[in-house]
Amino acid sequence: MEEGGQKELQLLPSQHSSCSYSQMRSRPPDFSSLSDGNKADTSCVEAMKWQAAEQIRLATIEKAYAERVRELTRKEIELAQSEFARARHMWQRAREEVEKAERMKERATRQIDSTCMEITCQSCRQRFKP
Repeated sequence: MEEGGQKELQLLPSQHSSCSYSQMRSRPPDFSSLSDGNKADTSCVEAMKWQAAEQIRLATIEKAYAERVRELTRKEIELAQSEFARARHMWQRAREEVEKAERMKERATRQIDSTCMEITCQSCRQRFKP
């Protein structure tokens, strides 16, 4: 039953079993008949035990997988929170730099306005204010 390198598990009892799947699901096991040596009921009980064990095994695998996914998700959330905090810090630093540059620009503009510079054209000697 291999297909593409993966094995397919057979969860139902084989057709050779004397107890069908519908019999296992429709009737509770008759344990009193086991003492009488009834082989059909014994095989049904064995098939039910095997099926229960297989379901427990699969549930254990699924639980382990869910726990692993939960752990990876928790780590991803922590990483995202850390990156967000770092991005926020960088944004605040950039904002402070912009504010600093704006203050410097205002200071420079006030200095230029306070000096009242005049520009004189060399050819016509006309004066211009900036």
